[in-house]
Amino acid sequence: MRLEATPLVCGVELGGSKCACLLGRGPDDILAEAMVPTAAPAATLARISSVLERWRAEHAGIAAIGVASFGPLDLRQASRTFGHITAAAKRGWAGIDVAGVIGTRQGLPLGLNTDVNAALLAEGRWGAGVGFKDLAYVTVGTGVGVGLLVGGRLAVGCSHPELGHIRVPRVTGDTWPGICSYHGDCLEGIASGPAISARAGMPAEALPSDSPIWELVAHALAQLTQTILLSTAPGRILIGGGVAQGRPELLSRVRHLMAASLNGYLDLEDLTGGIHQYVQPPGLGRRAGPLGALALGLDAATR
Repeated sequence: MRLEATPLVCGVELGGSKCACLLGRGPDDILAEAMVPTAAPAATLARISSVLERWRAEHAGIAAIGVASFGPLDLRQASRTFGHITAAAKRGWAGIDVAGVIGTRQGLPLGLNTDVNAALLAEGRWGAGVGFKDLAYVTVGTGVGVGLLVGGRLAVGCSHPELGHIRVPRVTGDTWPGICSYHGDCLEGIASGPAISARAGMPAEALPSDSPIWELVAHALAQLTQTILLSTAPGRILIGGGVAQGRPELLSRVRHLMAASLNGYLDLEDLTGGIHQYVQPPGLGRRAGPLGALALGLDAATR
């Protein structure tokens, strides 16, 4: 059903391997979609801009653009580097002015945030987080990211949360150094898709489900979910991203290991309805990220 009172907006999700572009008003009213491979910054952003310009020529009344980008991003409005990617999480992208290149060229109101924060907003608006003012979204894919909604507002201070780069207790005897160029064996360095592939010597999606590596990944993610629970106490934790959604059995392992690690300290049954209710896949599936960009655009259009 088309909701004509809702603004028509563009959403762009900048991902580590591909960028998804949407034109629409919400998950049930998508007018156009396009996919752009993530390559060198100039070429990638030029292709995205071409898509947006074509849509603006074909559809009247586009009100805003939402951009959900991999980070880290400078989200401080008063900063001279607002909207820039601030570190080399992806080769060649450090210092790129994402907000300026897309926003200035299009001349429309721009909503910008991290890809994981955007997915969190989409899940809270249309997905498995509807009704929760305190919510967490974890993405496990090219990287590991965490978005936190606390009291109905995104947790953003001097920077956005970077829980993918915390160090967690390792399984006894596991000394693999990890692949993070900054921290080695931080969570992203041992549990992201590239980390799994580097350890296994094959793509993560090809790794057999009975490989002991999955237990190590699940242990790391269980430590993360416990940290989230004990720090911001969200009403629900959603785990998405290409790795997590490509391996549904991983979620069961994370739940089991999280409960074992908590060791009865909190009564999850009473507080949350139980571990299976508490740790869930995203309701929007793989579309949480692109729809999150659309949500950012809708918020920018109505500010």
